[in-house]
Amino acid sequence: MNFNTLRLGALALSLCAAGLAVADEAAIRKNLAERLPNFPKIDEVSKSPIAGLYEVRLGTDLLYTDENGSYIVQGSIIDTKTRTDITQARIDKLTAIDFASLPLKDAILIKQGAGTRKLVVFADPNCGYCKRIEKDLLTLKDVSIYTFLLPILGPDSNVKSRDIWCAKEPAKIWRSWMVDGTAIPKSMGECDTAALDRNLKMGQRYKVNGTPAVVFEDGSRSPGAMPAAQIEARMVAAKKG
Repeated sequence: MNFNTLRLGALALSLCAAGLAVADEAAIRKNLAERLPNFPKIDEVSKSPIAGLYEVRLGTDLLYTDENGSYIVQGSIIDTKTRTDITQARIDKLTAIDFASLPLKDAILIKQGAGTRKLVVFADPNCGYCKRIEKDLLTLKDVSIYTFLLPILGPDSNVKSRDIWCAKEPAKIWRSWMVDGTAIPKSMGECDTAALDRNLKMGQRYKVNGTPAVVFEDGSRSPGAMPAAQIEARMVAAKKG
């Protein structure tokens, strides 16, 4: 058998394998749609690290199934050698935000030290966990903190966000309220609050379903409050990435 024959044989095997993968995806999509009429739209089907198990991506949500779509598996795949949550790592990648594309002009800026590092926080003025993380943010050095007001906890959050955004010194009022509990001065007169509307739309686009939500410079994000040491470690890792 000459070299060309071997190469053609390898090509044939490759095409065959690809054909099986396409057939598996078609079967998965067809069977899930037929058997589960209310099943959400499937954005992507791909192989998982486990033989015979396929990842089904629904937006940024993940499920797993066999090659025929006969079974659905919910949960995480854990690599026992590295103790890595492969599912969470995949979700982190899917939910990453392009930091450079964020409209920072719509955020409240607080600069601590030289402010060469950057951090974004989505926060609601009535969010208790947001107040907790704000106290931790105070301890960070050399950072520019961009806070996007995200009034999602009710009508009073809208009122407070407007009063803060329209204040003469929004950053000072924000931190005084969140850290010290100082009353927010009522905003008087006309004020352009279009940024708050844009923030809400952006939150929906990025599926920020709760506050606080922290975004690091590498686009990775973390929901909920986290201690200062953990924030610092994530910022260092983001810079290296």
